[in-house]
Amino acid sequence: MDPVETILAWAREGASLSPPEWEQLPTIPLYVDQVLLYLRDSLRFFERDQEDQLLTNSMINNYVKNGVLPHPEKKKYSRQHLAALVTICMLKQVLAIPDIATLFQGQALDPELYGAFLDAHTGAVRATCQELQASCEKGEDLRRAALRLAAQANAQRAAAERILCELAEEGRDKKQRP
Repeated sequence: MDPVETILAWAREGASLSPPEWEQLPTIPLYVDQVLLYLRDSLRFFERDQEDQLLTNSMINNYVKNGVLPHPEKKKYSRQHLAALVTICMLKQVLAIPDIATLFQGQALDPELYGAFLDAHTGAVRATCQELQASCEKGEDLRRAALRLAAQANAQRAAAERILCELAEEGRDKKQRP
């Protein structure tokens, strides 16, 4: 298949796609293998290719060990865990895990914060996919489109990192005060 047609099909799919909303997340706790299957299916659009895995068992263990994700209860992961893992999977593409930990501030992800993430993420994905669709339909060179998108992503990543650096510093200052 022609690369432009492949990218155009991907952009069309993404223009109407969103990770699961809070109410769509399973209400019963899941074991890690079930979590991996559920999230792999839910986030397949964001994988680079068939071999890419946004999440593995060891990644989940590391997130728990580093305090980014709360410990599971009796080896089962709740709706809050799933929301956090969706968010981590998306954000780790542009932020370091310590920055994500700063963002979570050691707290579980509640429906309001998850909803805010989904709104921002879905809006950004849709806008990007619509822009990419228009570029493909106008015949823009794919390399130029990739370069432009990467430059935009880098600028936004730098801004997010700056904010999180300041928030982390503020958190350290509060801990050091008597």
